[in-house]
Amino acid sequence: MRGKAFGRLWIVAAAILWGTTGTAQAFAPPGATPPSVGASRILIGGLALLVIAGLQGQLTRYAACWPRLPLLLAALGVAAYQLCFFAGVVRAGIALGTVVALGSAPILTGMVTKLRGEPWEPGWPIATFLALLGLACILLPGRANHVDLLGVMLCAGAGAAYAMFTVASRQALLAGTPETGTMAIAFTGGAALLLPLLLLRPHDWLANPRGLAVALHLGLIATALAYICFSRGLRVTPASTATTLSLAEPLTATTLGIVVLGERPPLMAAVGMLLLLSGLVWLAITPRWRRDARLSIPPPPAGNAG
Repeated sequence: MRGKAFGRLWIVAAAILWGTTGTAQAFAPPGATPPSVGASRILIGGLALLVIAGLQGQLTRYAACWPRLPLLLAALGVAAYQLCFFAGVVRAGIALGTVVALGSAPILTGMVTKLRGEPWEPGWPIATFLALLGLACILLPGRANHVDLLGVMLCAGAGAAYAMFTVASRQALLAGTPETGTMAIAFTGGAALLLPLLLLRPHDWLANPRGLAVALHLGLIATALAYICFSRGLRVTPASTATTLSLAEPLTATTLGIVVLGERPPLMAAVGMLLLLSGLVWLAITPRWRRDARLSIPPPPAGNAG
């Protein structure tokens, strides 16, 4: 399942798993604040990825080819996203903050990859426009007119952090590093950078069986498994395309809110879901008229197989 078509499916699968986080958090007990939930998620997910990579021998087998700078940037991206996003949505609001964070990531990633000489796929500009327009329709109706500029800037910083994580992770995969090992180092590194802050957050809700179940789902399924899927897709998918396909996350979250939590979104949100879905479908079916050999990453050299 290393082909380009399957690569896109891996990315969408990861986004669907990410989209379960909001619904899962709704079942958390009192005291499970967003920062403490996010901290627990990144710590559990990072440790799980580290264990899986260790059992597969990836941490020692490929030690000679670990690119330090891309992995450091990926870890910084993980940590910076947590800090910027949670601080930003507190000031700007969840709806507007999510639009800015998720909406800026594909645009910033596209700009960075273009500057690096990696061409956009033919359907990326139209698909990204449709997806962002749909995202705005889903999340913005009914929000207050007041806009907190600092909050918006922090959320844009979260988008930039996610773009840095995606581009740096792809660069590490280009160097031949294994998928799970790359994500393990990025997330355990990000958790280590945030450890002083993690220790200051109350985590009493984890003693509740329901809270522990939520934390395990977020860490093992919505993080570890999701980023294994994401890394497999990212190996054969341009970073700009991957971040646009990742917008399947809010589409999944909205759908689960309707089906599981009984939410009733306004008409504009329904229109937004159709626009977002049409953008993802457009990106998935657009013929690849310009094939570039640089977009196809070869497997690790035989000499590194141990």
